[in-house]
Amino acid sequence: MTDKIRVAVMYGGKADEHPISCISVANVLRALDTDRFEPVLIGITRDGQWIVDGDDPRDWDLDKGLPEVLRTAGSRDVVLSIGEGQDGFHARNADGTLESLGHIDVVLPVLHGPNGEDGTIQGLFEMMQVPYVGCGVLASAACMDKHYTKVLLASAGIAVAPGITLDTRKYDAATRFAHDGEAFLDLVHEAGLEYPLFVKPSRAGSSFGVTKVERADDPEALAAAVYEASLHDWRVLVEQGIDAREIECAVLRPRSTDAPRASLPGEIVLDKHDEDQFYDFDSKYMDAQASHVEVPAHIPDDLIEEVRSVALRAFEAVDGTGLSRVDTFVTPGGEVMVNEINTMPGFTPISMYPKAWGATGIGYGELITALLEGALA
Repeated sequence: MTDKIRVAVMYGGKADEHPISCISVANVLRALDTDRFEPVLIGITRDGQWIVDGDDPRDWDLDKGLPEVLRTAGSRDVVLSIGEGQDGFHARNADGTLESLGHIDVVLPVLHGPNGEDGTIQGLFEMMQVPYVGCGVLASAACMDKHYTKVLLASAGIAVAPGITLDTRKYDAATRFAHDGEAFLDLVHEAGLEYPLFVKPSRAGSSFGVTKVERADDPEALAAAVYEASLHDWRVLVEQGIDAREIECAVLRPRSTDAPRASLPGEIVLDKHDEDQFYDFDSKYMDAQASHVEVPAHIPDDLIEEVRSVALRAFEAVDGTGLSRVDTFVTPGGEVMVNEINTMPGFTPISMYPKAWGATGIGYGELITALLEGALA
């Protein structure tokens, strides 16, 4: 028997960010204090199958390309028995029999996007009465949906970017919204939005489906942008581009009774200055020369503290627990507005969340331990 704390570490998933989850979990496992914690690895394939005994994620590396959770000859399906709670994790053997994966003390869901950080899997763990790392059902669901994030933040008096929300189910997707561009333009005009516009799916991460629309009053470009976003979510945001720097702040509250703490904020600096360049998926993960992280951000000390204050207020407004990364815009005039809140930020080698806490005095391994201890408490 072992006296180690057994941690079900979950990764992969059906979301577009599947490979980022895989890279994140590789780094989490390398940093995990294995003298205290015993990981039980549960991968989720792109089509939603939960498996054990697949490829070892500790072998994955972003330099080798984007990894994926795949079934292998020795992998087995995971079967949950809800009523058994922390003893309800089983694997199905080749002969159909079930084998217990043992008692699970806590779950670390290194999962992004739909079915990962949107409140669904959190609700499952709540039903099973299994402790888990991260925000609860409400905060996860609200922050996954950028529209409702903005609704909650605005109601708390926190500034957000001006924009409108479209229900694209009302329009003709079969023609890629070719005949709806003028209707979209009318809504933009009614809202008084200024160009450039950013068109994005409401419930997607890592800048998937985001398009920058530069030309004013161009119905074809706007319709194409809305269609691209709609491939990821039927709810689409059209936001006014903000003349601002994007400053990100990591927030940590391991125990729900703790006061949340904010890291030194950081900035993603684009090293390529193409006219249409913005911080998209390729800039984040696939092009090492596209951007770099600076922590702390090179802004005045008073703005550093204002960003930290706004991040804490935003985290509280959505009932955050565990961890989140609050992304803000800081305008030339010193206004701080919240862009979005990520309740399970990336943990890759280039991710802002661990880098920000490292610069604030909490190392990667210490961070993982604090989150697990907090969930257990």
